[in-house]
Amino acid sequence: MRERAALPDWTGRRVLVVGDLILDHFVRGSVRRISPEAPVPVVEVEDEHLALGGAANVANNIKALGGTPLLVGVVGRDRAGEDFRQLLRFAGLETSGLLEAAGRRTSLKTRVIAHHQQVVRVDREVRDPVGASTAAALRRLLAERAAACDAVVASDYAKGLFSPGLLRHLGATCADAGVPYVVDPKPVHFPYPGATVVTPNRGEAAGLYGRAFSTGEAEAVGRALLQRTDWRAVLFTLGDEGMFLCPRRGKAVRIAAQVREVFDVTGAGDTVVAALALGLAAGASLERSSRIANAAAGVVVGKVGTAVCTPRELARALRAGG
Repeated sequence: MRERAALPDWTGRRVLVVGDLILDHFVRGSVRRISPEAPVPVVEVEDEHLALGGAANVANNIKALGGTPLLVGVVGRDRAGEDFRQLLRFAGLETSGLLEAAGRRTSLKTRVIAHHQQVVRVDREVRDPVGASTAAALRRLLAERAAACDAVVASDYAKGLFSPGLLRHLGATCADAGVPYVVDPKPVHFPYPGATVVTPNRGEAAGLYGRAFSTGEAEAVGRALLQRTDWRAVLFTLGDEGMFLCPRRGKAVRIAAQVREVFDVTGAGDTVVAALALGLAAGASLERSSRIANAAAGVVVGKVGTAVCTPRELARALRAGG
């Protein structure tokens, strides 16, 4: 119990996660030769497995941390969609929030990894907007579930789920329910009205702002984004430079990275929004929740593949970081 003392009590806190669903396919092996057909490595496959990606990885992280996720998203009527549902059940996540869209492909990302390094990624997906009937069903689900939750996460991978209309509806729904609303964004869907906090990485932040910027400019960029939106805060995730929290009210805060050794950054952003949303759902401040999210990200990048962080690992990381 002492190991969990540093964490807010988010047991039983319900977080609605809405976003693009991705099936991650990992192929691992070793390289001992170069192909005679082209100057590329030949990967001799030793293992392969499927994992929950995109918004489902956010939900999986919330469950691993001790919260209760409610996942809403769209899959295709295909083998990948069936595999996705099976993985959700295996992880103990409910499938009632999954909408099946006929004629739409489930997003599938195949990563080929050799000696802990990604050799190539193959994407099979459709990024066209979801149909009108699916969008209407999404609105109904969000309206029903947001009021029963303690926080909401929008996990945007720009795969066709979100539209300006749906995002306006989601922001208004969260405002009506009075719950924190965390957004993992893509610049194409700026400005995410009604967001409590938006968590762009360096590339996404440059897209939102209009140009690349140095870490020393982060506060000025954050203030500029807040002037153009109704967000309560922006949290830049800056890789090995940590995070930078810029709230609408109060001082900006630089949070140092908490990473000992990086093996794989896959899904780290999902872990950030999961921990951040749980912290806010439990009543922690934006700064405290951001520090928790930073520590959780430091844990998962030290693992290979789409990974999660446990409460014990998170508590230890928080103690180690002071």
